[in-house]
Amino acid sequence: MASPRIRRDDIVKVISGKARGKTGRIMRVDREKDRVYVEGLNIQKRHRRARTPGETGGVLEIEGPIHISNVMLLDPNTGDATRVGVRREDGRRVRFAKRGGEKID
Repeated sequence: MASPRIRRDDIVKVISGKARGKTGRIMRVDREKDRVYVEGLNIQKRHRRARTPGETGGVLEIEGPIHISNVMLLDPNTGDATRVGVRREDGRRVRFAKRGGEKID
């Protein structure tokens, strides 16, 4: 299982696969399967039946999972893809961008 270096609401860039080069915001992280769901990327079609009289069925387009190793966090200052490091500051765990050394949060 990957370390929690990428979190929800981070802006990431896809570095491998059919969505290579695209960027987006992380909507959800699945820690058990090492997958992330990026807003607007890896769109899949799901056919859904209307279950109640007021609900409409049809073909839904939802985001599919991308393996966590295929995305890199974007550096907040430069906008380039960067690896993420973790260090302790005042007893707290702080993420930082390896490319520029700046704190991420």
